[in-house]
Amino acid sequence: MEGMSSDASEDTRAAAYAELASVGPYGVRPGHALITMVEPHPGHEHAYNRWYEDDHFIAGAMAMPWIFAGRRWVATRELRGLRYPERSAVAQPVTAGCYLTVYWLTEGRYAEHMRWTVGINKRLNRDGRVYQDRTHVFTAFQDHEATVYRDGAAGPRDFHALDHPYAGLVLEVVDAESPEHRAELLEWLRARHLPKRLAGSPAAMVTVFRPTPLPLDRMSYVKQVEGVDTRLTLLWFLQRDPRDCWEERFTGLDEDVARSGLGRVELVAPFVPTVPGTDRYVDELR
Repeated sequence: MEGMSSDASEDTRAAAYAELASVGPYGVRPGHALITMVEPHPGHEHAYNRWYEDDHFIAGAMAMPWIFAGRRWVATRELRGLRYPERSAVAQPVTAGCYLTVYWLTEGRYAEHMRWTVGINKRLNRDGRVYQDRTHVFTAFQDHEATVYRDGAAGPRDFHALDHPYAGLVLEVVDAESPEHRAELLEWLRARHLPKRLAGSPAAMVTVFRPTPLPLDRMSYVKQVEGVDTRLTLLWFLQRDPRDCWEERFTGLDEDVARSGLGRVELVAPFVPTVPGTDRYVDELR
C-alpha cells in the first residue's frame, strides 16, 4: 500500500520516546474517548470496510500514543430500522451511520494524543491512505463523566469494555435543555435513571461522556462537534444481541428523559460487534 514502506535509515527520533515515557499520566482509566459513526457511500461498503479493517483502525488509531483500546461495531439495515427518534439532531436521516468505532484514551493524555492524531492524519492524507467515499455522521472526542454498573463491583470495569466480548452496544445521545441543566441531567442519569434501567437488564454497564470541540486544524471532511455545552453520549454495553431485548429494554428511553424535564433524546441506535478481518455484515447494510 502506498506510503507504508519505511527507510530503515530514517531518523525516527527514537531517543525522544524514552524521555516522553518518563513524564505525565499513565493510568488505565478511559478518561477520554473517540466515538465515530460513519456512513460509507452507496456502492463503497466493501472497499470502505477493508480500508478501515486493514489499515485505518491500526495506522489511524490503535498505533497512536495513548489509545489503549478500540472496537468496531456495525448496524445492519435491520438494526438501523430500530433507531429513534425519527427526527434526530444527530443523524439525518436517523438511519445514517452504518459503522461505529469507539476508542479509549488514557486519562490526562488528550492534548498529547490530539497533537499526534492531527499530524498522522495529515500524513495519511498526503500518502493517499484516507478513504474519501464516506460521511462522518457523528464523530467527536469526548471526556468521561461517569460509568454506571449493573452489578456493582462484580464483572468487567469500563476500561475492559472494548476488549470484553460484549454481544451488542447501544449508542444514546441526549441533549440537556440548556448548558446550565447538563450537570443536573448527568446527575439524574447517574443516580436515578441508569440504575433503574440497568437492574435485571442485559446491559452490564453504561459509560457517559461529554463531547469536546475538535481542533481547528482537524481534517476538513470531519465537521465541528455540535452540542458541546449541552450534549451527553451514553454507551450501553450488552451481553445479548440488542434485537433480542429491544422492545423490552430499549424502547421508551426518550419518554423517560422527556418526563424528567431535563433534556431530550436525539438518538438511540443499536449495534453488534464486527468480526475483525472479515466482511461479515457488509452484505446486510443495504
